[in-house]
Amino acid sequence: MEEKSASFGFEQHDHNLCLSKAIQAAEDYCTKYKLQFTPLRRKVLELLLQEHRALGAYAILDLLRDAGFSSQPPVAYRALSFLVEHGFAHKIERLNAFVACTLSDTSHSPIFMICRKCETVVEAQSLSSNLNISAAAKAKGFEVEQTNLEAKGVCHSCVETV
Repeated sequence: MEEKSASFGFEQHDHNLCLSKAIQAAEDYCTKYKLQFTPLRRKVLELLLQEHRALGAYAILDLLRDAGFSSQPPVAYRALSFLVEHGFAHKIERLNAFVACTLSDTSHSPIFMICRKCETVVEAQSLSSNLNISAAAKAKGFEVEQTNLEAKGVCHSCVETV
């Protein structure tokens, strides 16, 4: 396989290695938990991994159709639902779109940095926060199941091109 260096988020990386490791991790997870990692689910994950930007369901449908899969909306939504449920992808609420999880081997509360110019989405792990959502929720008798922080701005590559 030819080594391809590409921008991962805001940094360069071996994109082919990144993609193959993520697909292998998903396959291993599905085997371990006896889940079906169907060709369609695999293809949707590959599409998300290839883009490094958020894709809406209809963009995914177009890419699936181009790859010879069914282009019916429920097909994409079921695959995306599976990927999100099992931690292989995240929904970016601000964009009503999806990205591949780059930290799928850890339990985490992701922070998403979204470049408003090139639309690159980078995921980082929230290590600590001045805003302790869990403590505030607990004080109100609410149990937090998931948090996502989304920040919109301009990546260093786009700042340099201005």
